[in-house]
Amino acid sequence: MRKDDDLAAFIFFICIVLIASILQTSTGFGFSIMATPLLLMLFLPQEAIQINIILSLVISISLIRSIRNEIDCTLLKRLIYASIAGIPFGIALYMSIDINTFKSGVGILLLALTLLLILNFRVRQTRRRDFLAGGLSGLFTTSIGMPGPPILLYFTGTSMAKDKLRATTLAFYLFIYFISLVTQIIFTGTSLLIWKSSLYAAPAVLAGLFIGQYIFKWINQDVFRFFTYVLLGSTGVYLLIQSLLAL
Repeated sequence: MRKDDDLAAFIFFICIVLIASILQTSTGFGFSIMATPLLLMLFLPQEAIQINIILSLVISISLIRSIRNEIDCTLLKRLIYASIAGIPFGIALYMSIDINTFKSGVGILLLALTLLLILNFRVRQTRRRDFLAGGLSGLFTTSIGMPGPPILLYFTGTSMAKDKLRATTLAFYLFIYFISLVTQIIFTGTSLLIWKSSLYAAPAVLAGLFIGQYIFKWINQDVFRFFTYVLLGSTGVYLLIQSLLAL
């Protein structure tokens, strides 16, 4: 590959991380949903997933202290306990991922999620549903590095306030990303490329944290919801197009 191509790929990588970090910091869920699909343009599925998890961990660790007072601790415990049950199923999927199946599956999932949100999907929060959302999130994290879709649909469907949504999801991600990363490394290993790429992206993550914190102070609930729809829908369409073109 030419040096110009390498430089363009690197700049694209940094831009992905920066924008996704801003979304994660300002909304509580944007990083993995945006970053993982776009990272697939540059890395193999397992590499993209692990880079996403490592950088998401950095974000969660950086923010957890500042948002800890808004965390719903009861809900957080339920999500953590349930996610543990989903991890073994997720790692089995992770070890057998096919790139085109992966892209099309995630694309359909995101489009379905977007449609439900636009149609004003509503659900009453219960203890059982808390556990179900946590279990699915554990499965999604270890398999595709994206814990967000089940939790986002559930929390948005219950009309949870954005402050509590952001804080509780970030706290949950701190646990589930760490467990998922350790599990993936044990079962499938890792690579120097993954850790070097994550290190190179660290400054972009820090910049995204700063910008996202500022944006969060000014974003209202309606704008928050609009960004959710645009992010999920556009990513879903993009993934489906990519998988179809590869056939």
